[in-house]
Amino acid sequence: MARKGNRIQVILECTEHKGTGQAGTSRYITTKNKKNTPDRMEIKKFNPILKRMTVHKEIK
Repeated sequence: MARKGNRIQVILECTEHKGTGQAGTSRYITTKNKKNTPDRMEIKKFNPILKRMTVHKEIK
């Protein structure tokens, strides 16, 4: 019997990258529990294009 879980896959995208005008984007795929975290995630991750840690927000 298959039951639905509360974990969903989400995409995180860099918020600072668009303002620089450089090509490409920094995106990460992760999972979250939608019961514990109903609002959008916001995590500091490494951006390889900017070569530093930046804030990545969940996109739809």
